[in-house]
Amino acid sequence: MKVVLFCGGFGMRIREYSEEIPKPMVPIGHRPILWHVMKYYAHFGHKDFILCLGHQSQTVKRYFLEYDECLSNDFTLSDGGQTRIPVRRDLEDWRITFVDTGTNANIGQRLLAVREHLRGEEMFLANYSDGLTDCPLARLVDPLRESGRVASFLCVRPSFTVHFVDATDQGEVLDLRPAHQAHLWINAGYFVFRQEVFDYIQNGEELVIEPFRRLMREQKLLACKYEGFFQAMDTFKERQYLEQLYTEGNGHAAWMVWAKDRSKDDRVQDRSNQCAH
Repeated sequence: MKVVLFCGGFGMRIREYSEEIPKPMVPIGHRPILWHVMKYYAHFGHKDFILCLGHQSQTVKRYFLEYDECLSNDFTLSDGGQTRIPVRRDLEDWRITFVDTGTNANIGQRLLAVREHLRGEEMFLANYSDGLTDCPLARLVDPLRESGRVASFLCVRPSFTVHFVDATDQGEVLDLRPAHQAHLWINAGYFVFRQEVFDYIQNGEELVIEPFRRLMREQKLLACKYEGFFQAMDTFKERQYLEQLYTEGNGHAAWMVWAKDRSKDDRVQDRSNQCAH
């Protein structure tokens, strides 16, 4: 399936970075969060990407035009440093379409702007490009395929450090607990759509407001709840937390599902080499 990635937002709550670069280009380790999202989808076999660009679109284009495989892969250096041969490659079989969808466009407008690039696709994936998860993608795709509904999205527990309060009109507190312990679910920004979703979106509408309400009225919207790892990057603090997980390694960066499988492959190869000796 094709993957639509919304990359044009300003990211006002993470201004330490996003005044100069678009939010999806804020780095986690030595790669932007957009790259981590793309690696997630590529791990599950979906490598045909459509980037909906807006704010600082040239930054995204330049990043991929000047992409250096050696920064995230082992490589061999030869000929006095003139030749670099990556042992593995990230983008070798990726297809990336760059589409300028407007600086101030909302998500619904951006999706409509790339409709022509999705002709012939019975189903496609979409993502806000600012959150990371280890959720097996089939848990999001299969229920939609089997139900015949038009759209599904990933729901997770809120991770923000606020407290949920339930109180009467007179101020008597009935309940007080951290948001992640309350019976709350939030939209994680991971979507699966059928082509029919475009019949529910009108010009100027925000994707998850009017179009989703129409889908709800017709019982064609599906929420997929997931209790596992998810972390959004809406604030500088959340970016620092993701950076910490990435730096610690050893399984702390749970969203890097591709690295886990690579480690398994390396261990199998090591055992094969030992048997050969």
